[in-house]
Amino acid sequence: MRQLIWAMTVTALASATCSQAAPAQSPVAAQADAGHADLVTLFTDWRAFVQPDIRAGVPDYSAPAMARKAADLPRFRARLNAIATTGWPAADTNDWRLIEAEMNGFDFYLRVLQPWARDPGFYQTVFGEESDVPAHEGPSASPAIDLFKFTYPLSRADDRKLTELLGGVAATLTAARVNLAASNAADLWRYGDRAFREQSEVLAALDRGDLKMRTFSGEQAASLAGASPALRKAVRDAKAATDSFADWIAAEAPKKTGPSGVGKANYDWYVAHVDLSLNTWDQQVTLLQRELDRALTSLRLEEVRNRNLPPITPIDDAAAFRRMAEAKTAKFNDFLVATGLVPDQPYFRKAMAAQTSSYAAPGPDRNFFANVTALDPLPLLSHSTHWIELARLRFEPRASRIRQTPPLFNIFSDRSEGFATAMEEIVMQAGLYDDIPHGRELVWIMLANRAARGLASLHVQANEIDLAGAGRFHAEWTPRHWSNPQSKLVGFEQLLYLRQPGYGPSYVIGKIQLDHLLARASHEAEVEGKPFVLKDVFARIMAAGILPPTLIEDEMYAPIEK
Repeated sequence: MRQLIWAMTVTALASATCSQAAPAQSPVAAQADAGHADLVTLFTDWRAFVQPDIRAGVPDYSAPAMARKAADLPRFRARLNAIATTGWPAADTNDWRLIEAEMNGFDFYLRVLQPWARDPGFYQTVFGEESDVPAHEGPSASPAIDLFKFTYPLSRADDRKLTELLGGVAATLTAARVNLAASNAADLWRYGDRAFREQSEVLAALDRGDLKMRTFSGEQAASLAGASPALRKAVRDAKAATDSFADWIAAEAPKKTGPSGVGKANYDWYVAHVDLSLNTWDQQVTLLQRELDRALTSLRLEEVRNRNLPPITPIDDAAAFRRMAEAKTAKFNDFLVATGLVPDQPYFRKAMAAQTSSYAAPGPDRNFFANVTALDPLPLLSHSTHWIELARLRFEPRASRIRQTPPLFNIFSDRSEGFATAMEEIVMQAGLYDDIPHGRELVWIMLANRAARGLASLHVQANEIDLAGAGRFHAEWTPRHWSNPQSKLVGFEQLLYLRQPGYGPSYVIGKIQLDHLLARASHEAEVEGKPFVLKDVFARIMAAGILPPTLIEDEMYAPIEK
């Protein structure tokens, strides 16, 4: 009995102590929490709404279906605007603004971009490679068939699931021909069959059993060993439908004569209301031209600086190259930790190790990035800090459910592509190449390439040049003739940047925005008489997660309520 009374007394005292330590929540705070809970509920409903209606396994992108979506969009806007954000902390307010940006993105898709009605490439749904950004690059129909998400050999459940998904490909492509009937976007058609030639190759490799896929965990093999006859048939039927659709696009393309870009006014609306960027089309042209000029000038000065040093000797043996690349990856990971750019976590080291560069033989098929990596893997590895962000999403997800899911409509582009591009120069300036000076030249070449291709994409969106002209400009302004306008890489890049406004310039625009965040943090430290600690500043920047940089800045410098 004494023990029971003692236990009850301790419990009562503990409750009293907790009550004193944690006073009741204020009415304003309670209202804010309730409002954010309503926002999360809206977010769940919103994400379900933007998905197409599925009828007999086929997504409905018909004109009547999309008209119904447009009619229902104001209802979701009204729900969002009905949530009062007064008194909310900056992070919660940014969740609200992110959903608003997604609604703006869907509005733009419905009014202007209309990929389901204009863009044949929209109907590519089979993907054999995981993207290094949070979601698929560019618009694509749902449901996506991400082969890299399956474990091989397939379980029975996954066999049935993949059979069902692939079973819808033929009907989806049949419906696409109807949906695209009025499209006259010439460049989207001239280049549109490429995605389906690639999709066909992926399905053929899966059928043969020799498909190799880039994934978060490194290269993975996919095989139909032990697969059901139904799945094998579904793979072959999907390939046949894909080949037929590619041929149809190629046959229709010469008939198309209209513009493919969205035009300057639409572009300005998109980047302001969806990407939440502060820079118009004209301003982005100026900024990218400045970065191109700076990169080319810096390259030539580096070459003068290094004029008496022996050149980098390429390694032409695959095994020796792999050993060198693994050593470079370890060096890079250690450097990130030593400089405080990334906290030392096993998951980040593992993620980067999985992306260690492989050998690419010399020849016409060696693309721009392979030309860089053949001399030194570090510049591209610096950009591959993308994978650290994906690791954070997996192992350190943000507290907000809204930030645990990648933003729609590639709203992540300035943040993901821009910050990864910025890392190339940040680690260079922080000393990564102090013992390999020629490596600095490669960083400037990479920046020149990104600025040139972004500039070209801006002129394509303004309908001032076509994709062929963009490819020529892109290659002409890339140093050392390392970019071939006829290559698959250049064609893929410029087509992506046409299909997704804002994506091409995002590598440089996002980089400039990270530069601004670092500059503002530097100024803040000076004003407050405190040291600038790179580790702390980067932690503050990365804490927000995958957000447009303008929202990150608002979050970092939100006034503290007292």
